[in-house]
Amino acid sequence: MPVMLGAEPFSADPEGEPEIGVVLSHGFTGTPQSMRPWGRHLAAEGFAVRGPRLPGHGTHWRDMQATRWPDWYGELARAVDELATRCRSVFVFGLSMGGTLTLRLAEEYGDAIAGICLVNPSVTTLRRDAAFARYLVRLWPWAKGVGNDVAKPGVTELAYDRVPLHAFVSLTELWAVVREDLPRVTAPVLLYRSAADHVVEPVNARLVLDGVSSAEATEVVLHDSFHVATLDHDAPTIFEGSTAFARRVDAERGRAPYATAVTGPTAGNTA
Repeated sequence: MPVMLGAEPFSADPEGEPEIGVVLSHGFTGTPQSMRPWGRHLAAEGFAVRGPRLPGHGTHWRDMQATRWPDWYGELARAVDELATRCRSVFVFGLSMGGTLTLRLAEEYGDAIAGICLVNPSVTTLRRDAAFARYLVRLWPWAKGVGNDVAKPGVTELAYDRVPLHAFVSLTELWAVVREDLPRVTAPVLLYRSAADHVVEPVNARLVLDGVSSAEATEVVLHDSFHVATLDHDAPTIFEGSTAFARRVDAERGRAPYATAVTGPTAGNTA
């Protein structure tokens, strides 16, 4: 299926050699559209930016049925590897499931990732029907969509109106892997959580903050946004805060090159 208008991946490179690179990851059933304003802000600040379109996303919900979490992870890992050849410090910022994948990258890459910024990351769900998803797929291929949870009037998230259940089951498997390995996360963490989120419950942020081993793990509560906060009223807070976070962490890491330190895994050996 063709890519939806607005769902295309994006990238930006400053003039000269960039010191800081950022990979941005959209969420489950979403598209790079939800991350594009953040990417524009970071690019204007002189960062090298990559906003991949995760496999199966941004076309038709049926395309997601053939994808699994290692496919989504692999797309982000390739972007990290590419930026690492050019930038002194590489950061990963993720929304919702993009935050889940960001945590997995931090678990696998270790110090090669300078820091991570998470916006309403998911590592579990309290919805009772989710436990039956792996059985429901035998009867029905999709469930009601979870996209477009935005408080700001006139703003629409470009996302599927259905949740492909085969892909959702894979997401639950990713949650389990990430939760188990949270102590492996040592990179600085900046976590934004919406006080009113109709998709991801507050327990997710608590599990992440309590589980990581990072010496720095900061939570910022957003009081004027719903789940897709990167398109909502609090977006400027996220953009400005994450920029300052990346600059500070990069400065603290010093001037030594880090490109040669990146030896992260490929999608094929993450399961």
